[in-house]
This record gives sequence, structure tokens and C-alpha cells, in this order.
Amino acid sequence: MVDRIASASDGTFDRRFVDEFDVLLQWRRDVRRFRTDPLAPGLLDEIIASAELAPSVGNSQPWRWVDVRSAQPRAMITASFERCNAEALDGYRGDRARQYAALKLSGLHDAPIHLAAFCAVTVDQGHGLGRRTMPQTLEYSVATAVSTLWLAARARGVGVGWVSIVDPDEVIDALGVPDDWSLVAYLCIGYPESGDDVPALERAGWQARTDARTRYRVV
Repeated sequence: MVDRIASASDGTFDRRFVDEFDVLLQWRRDVRRFRTDPLAPGLLDEIIASAELAPSVGNSQPWRWVDVRSAQPRAMITASFERCNAEALDGYRGDRARQYAALKLSGLHDAPIHLAAFCAVTVDQGHGLGRRTMPQTLEYSVATAVSTLWLAARARGVGVGWVSIVDPDEVIDALGVPDDWSLVAYLCIGYPESGDDVPALERAGWQARTDARTRYRVV
């Protein structure tokens, strides 16, 4: 895996690049349906190398990636999802319950890559800069790395799905990671069956996007 990606750019970008970046953002969807064929050799390493360029509080780089290849931990995590998903369904009633039951909420069975992203909460790197008042910025940094990975994958034609319907403690037990690691994301990665620039939950009628002006305030 490369440590840095060299660039001849001076850090300025033309309008065409900006427009294409906005298109990339539109196509960065949460993928649930994957083809089962493996990624091209070296492609996952390339995507993670891009994710490593993400910012972090105090330059701490608290993210820890775990490539879950073995059948047993995969099965344990899939079982956690199925139990948690059933419990979530119990929280809905009527049409919303029927709608929830029809949703495909993970690609655990088909995605060739399972990648867990953890935060090393006692990391020494960064010497605590920026974390005294907001210690949660360590986990925010990992979330930023996940977002960077997501965009890097999509730019290479690879889909990512974030599986949040799992018990973090069960994932930690299944993977046997250090006690000071906190789960931030469990990701399914692979080539998507098809692409779409509209969120799947919007297409399914679960939740439409709302006007950005409702989330913007000037004080």
C-alpha cells in the first residue's frame, strides 16, 4: 500500500473538476445489492490509501481498518444484523412496518469485501491536540475517513454500504480487536449490481430528501 499519492497540482481546481466532483457526490449512494465477483487486484489497497488522506484531529489518524475475510466472524456479524434487524422491525407498526420489512438493508451475503472501521480511542498520536474539550473528535475523524473511502471507491466504480444495524459489542467480539477500539462503521464493499444517483430509501418511499434551507441558519 502506498503511503502518499503524489500530485503535480498546485491545489487549485477548474470548473470542470468541481462539476465532476459534485456528480461524484450525487452518485455516492449507500449500496445494498452487490455483484459477488472480487475486486480487481490491488484495488482495495488503492481505495484505503486514498482514505488515509482524510483529515483527523491533531493529525492523530485514529482509524483502524479490519478486512474481515474469514467465514466465522462474517457469520457472527451477519447473525447480529439479522437479530438487530428483527428487533428494529418490532418497533414499527402498520404500513411503516410492512415498508421496513421490504427494505434490503445490508449486502452482507453478497459483498466480496467486509471492512470494519474502528477508532483507537487511546491513541497517543497527535498528543491530545484538539481532544481535551471535544474527545468525540477522534470518532468524528474516523467517520471522515470512512466518507473519504466511500468517495474514493465510488470514483473507481466500487460501491460501499454502511451496515449500522449491528450490535457494536458483538462485532468487537467477533473480530477480537483490542479493548480500546470503538466500532465506527461496518462496511460492505464491492461492484454494485447497478448504479443510481437517487438514494435507495428515497426510491423506496421511506424518506425523501428535504430542502437544504431547512438545515441552514445564519446567526
